[in-house]
Amino acid sequence: MQNKGIVICTAVLLTLASIFYLSFSVATSYYDNEAAKLKDPIAQQDYKDSVKYMGIYSYQKCLETQIGLGLDLKGGMNVILEISVPDVVETLADHKTDVAFTKSMKEARAEEESSQQDFITLFIKAYKKNAPGHHLAEIFATQQLQGKVSPQSTDNEVEKVLREEVQSAIDNSFNVVRTRIDKFGVVQPNIQKLEGQTGRIMVEMPGIKEPERMRKLLQGSANLEFWETYNAEEIIPYLQQLDSRLANGGNEADTVKADTAKVAAQPAAAAKKAAPQFKLKSGSDKKNIAANNNSEMEAAKKLHPLLAMLQTTGQNSLALVGYASIRDTAAINKIIYSALAKQIMPSDVKLLWGAKPAEGIQAKNIYELYAIKVTSSNGRAPLEGDVVTDASDQFNNLTGSPEVSMSMNSEGARRWAALTKANIGKAIAIVLDGVVYSAPRVNGEIDGGQSSISGNFTIEDTKDLANTLKSGRMPAPARIVQEEVVGPTLGAASIQQGIVSFAIAFVLLIIYMVVMYNLIPGMIANCALIINVFFTLGILTSFQAALTMSGIAGMVLSLGTAVDANVLIYERIKEELRSGKQMRQAVSAGYGNAFSAIFDSNLTSLITGIILYMFGTGPIQGFATTWIIGIVCSFFSAVYLTRLVYEYKLNHDKWMNLKFWTSISENMMQDKNYKFMSIYKTTFGVALIAVVIFCGSFVVRGLAKSIDFTGGRNYVVQFEKSTQPEQVRAVLNDIFPGCTSSALSLGTDNKTIRISTNYKIESNSPSVDDEAETMLYNGLKKAGMVSQKDLDSFKNPDVREGGSIISSSKVGPSVAKDVTYGAIISVLIALAAIFLYIFVRFRNIAFSVGSTVALVLDALTVIGLFSLLQGVLPFSLEVDQTFIGAVLTVIGYSINDKVVVFDRIRENLQLHPKRDIQKLFNDSINQTLARTINTSFSTLLVLLVILFLGGKSIQPFAFAMTVGVVSGTLSSIFIASPIAYLVMGRKIQNEELAVAAESK
Repeated sequence: MQNKGIVICTAVLLTLASIFYLSFSVATSYYDNEAAKLKDPIAQQDYKDSVKYMGIYSYQKCLETQIGLGLDLKGGMNVILEISVPDVVETLADHKTDVAFTKSMKEARAEEESSQQDFITLFIKAYKKNAPGHHLAEIFATQQLQGKVSPQSTDNEVEKVLREEVQSAIDNSFNVVRTRIDKFGVVQPNIQKLEGQTGRIMVEMPGIKEPERMRKLLQGSANLEFWETYNAEEIIPYLQQLDSRLANGGNEADTVKADTAKVAAQPAAAAKKAAPQFKLKSGSDKKNIAANNNSEMEAAKKLHPLLAMLQTTGQNSLALVGYASIRDTAAINKIIYSALAKQIMPSDVKLLWGAKPAEGIQAKNIYELYAIKVTSSNGRAPLEGDVVTDASDQFNNLTGSPEVSMSMNSEGARRWAALTKANIGKAIAIVLDGVVYSAPRVNGEIDGGQSSISGNFTIEDTKDLANTLKSGRMPAPARIVQEEVVGPTLGAASIQQGIVSFAIAFVLLIIYMVVMYNLIPGMIANCALIINVFFTLGILTSFQAALTMSGIAGMVLSLGTAVDANVLIYERIKEELRSGKQMRQAVSAGYGNAFSAIFDSNLTSLITGIILYMFGTGPIQGFATTWIIGIVCSFFSAVYLTRLVYEYKLNHDKWMNLKFWTSISENMMQDKNYKFMSIYKTTFGVALIAVVIFCGSFVVRGLAKSIDFTGGRNYVVQFEKSTQPEQVRAVLNDIFPGCTSSALSLGTDNKTIRISTNYKIESNSPSVDDEAETMLYNGLKKAGMVSQKDLDSFKNPDVREGGSIISSSKVGPSVAKDVTYGAIISVLIALAAIFLYIFVRFRNIAFSVGSTVALVLDALTVIGLFSLLQGVLPFSLEVDQTFIGAVLTVIGYSINDKVVVFDRIRENLQLHPKRDIQKLFNDSINQTLARTINTSFSTLLVLLVILFLGGKSIQPFAFAMTVGVVSGTLSSIFIASPIAYLVMGRKIQNEELAVAAESK
């Protein structure tokens, strides 16, 4: 073998690198065990802080470098944030109200939902249509873009600037998100911009147990504002007038003559009687009347549409104008932001809700409404958060309650002093992201730039608020468009399932190789498998990639690829030995002749893996990463390292009489002469019938599309007792009326049900996620299906008694659209790439056509069985991203069989150019039968272990792959080869008839 030195050097370097990176996991485990021996938590932390691995690396560095576990193994949260490009464009245009601009923005937003073009392209196209003859510079020659866009700028120049500014906003948002996550204290977070998906940032946070807190932290834009305010007595008369107008149907003729003063002087008895009276703990102006029941409330709303829901305050309330239950805030917003309200309310007033429920009220979820005074012509606050230089959480010296202390720059300090001086005796509202955190009374001028934000805060609230302020303002609003939450207990179960399935598959492969190829060859192949796993884990750790359940599946499947290479080599060595060659020549020829088939099959698998990685997300990328690494490592270990061992022994005159077979495999599939090419009509007919059945199933039954393709929310709920999906579906109609909802059992005991719904999936509000979980809990508890004492217990995956959500996920409509498009494109690209590679490699279009048609049939078989068998098998057959990954993997694996067969056909064509082509095709297939059966059987061993022991999350993938392996093996022999022969222009004849005719 040439280049032995390079092979040995590469092996040594890979070994050293793998030992180095994997040692961090060992070190971390050791330090954790040593720390656990100390009873005092402070002493444990002191010990961890003091350790230095190798004298250099701290404990924290060891944690960050050790092999990471993905969400499905450790538990945690994965979200995809989408930065709002339309909001960036509106900001760059200085929020112009130009008719053509606003119309173009609206059209571009609508078209973006279904188009694959980016927003800027859609907007420019719409603007050119709506404003013919006008230029983009008329809109974007703003103060913000001064020096970049001038009135003379061309449309192309403006477009270039817009794209640069949008990318800058995304980059800044990425940095803000990273800073917030780092300050939150997440170990080994994975934060990355998604390539090819403008404005999307993927954030993976293993170990997170507070998803609600993280949602708020990630989506908060940190838009801090300091506003002047109106006193309540100045605004309440307008609210009463608005209520009166609404009660009269908004008829101006009935009430236009009633001026504000008259309304203010009206007896308030009726309004007070109608308003919701919340029982308050203390305060001179706080009422102590029981809340009205529903019937009284409905009657009150007819008399007082606004004040029946909003309890107004009295004198000395400063900016606080009223209280309302959270269930009424949406209805109140509709009223106070209506066209009628704009006619009545002062143009410089803005009503904003408090950030948290009010203190001192016995009723739950009561929010405060504040009156903000707009004093600038552009509608912006007199002081904003860009003047804040530092923020920290602390405790108030007098009350002891948590608060946030802020420091301002010199300009901010000057303006803050002027603002507080002008509002002595009044309130200044501190607003973050559109909600009021506090509105304290100003008792005197505040200079020096120091101030604090106080309110109804917990310690976690002030920590997160200080983190948000310090990390800076998001350049554009961000919203979660995809989310997955996995509980740690579920992760621990996945680890056990993954280790068990991997270990059993590995042991079965070891036994199989020894049984088929004798002790020494079998164990050398098995050692190559062990080295393959070792290198794969080492490289994976060095890349700081997380190991996931799907990653373990990819690693297990790469074992099948490694076995395939060893089988090809050993079968060729057996052929060479049977032909009479000596051991040295047989081994050399075996490795040499098997190389092209191994190289081609591994490269086609690699192409598929790269396509999976490029177009997949989450579990698909995890699978693709380990599969790609495993393919490269298996090729190196099987082709080069094992050959080094054989050549070393043979050069020392050892193993000269080695046997590469046992009594079981010695004559297996040898000297066969099956007439595969003569039965093509039968096999084509069977394939056609299968295609018709599958297409009929698509029409009649369709495919069970997951939320990956439709958008929606998934909740995997573990019930305490057996619960039928049909029972849950009936309850879901009441929980989420008017929504598309479903329930699917994930096990045979009917205790684990996956609930799906598209409830308010289009909403950008971060509160909708909590709202949906609350509705689900209340609905299931009312139906007697769960008995958890409260919502927090129901959402805690570690509290299983009484039923709980053990994992959840969310996919927004825009992501679902992109997933659908990406799935179609990725499958087409995979087929096209393989078609081109086969054409280039074999220099014959016949092989490309044969392999591509067979691959399409393989993919159709997998998809068709998912349609036919949905609801029949004891696990989900929903079509999701993992399923698309399985289809692509089937294509990548199936082409291996076809490459091996075509490689033998090509070899025989070169060796026997005058032999009858039909016989040559048959002989080639017969010669590779042993390899085909051994490889398929060994891979099926692995897949069946994953199918039965790998856990519910990976079972659909394993089923698809099992079907694909069987279909791929059969299609290589009965579809791809006959089609290749037909395309070559040869007419297939029935050999038996030909022989019979000759005998006559």
